[in-house]
Amino acid sequence: MKRESSMFLEWRKGSHFVSSFKRKYKNASEKFSGKAKEVAGKITGNEQLELKGKLQTAKADWHEIMSVGNKIEAIKESIAGTINKKINKKRK
Repeated sequence: MKRESSMFLEWRKGSHFVSSFKRKYKNASEKFSGKAKEVAGKITGNEQLELKGKLQTAKADWHEIMSVGNKIEAIKESIAGTINKKINKKRK
């Protein structure tokens, strides 16, 4: 079983899996940087830095919401959940 999953991951390395991970990582780092700038701006009283941080966080949030990959993954999860519920009902 373990061998099959590693083969599956190898197949996925060149596909959407890796690019999705990179996009999520970049988005999370942008969001973190934005929050850090926002807090630093509040602490120092630098309104311009605070605003830059808020804008950077909002941009990261927007990218997360608009990501087609996230939408597809959410649809897949929803379908899988529905199928699992129906299978479990039939077993009872």
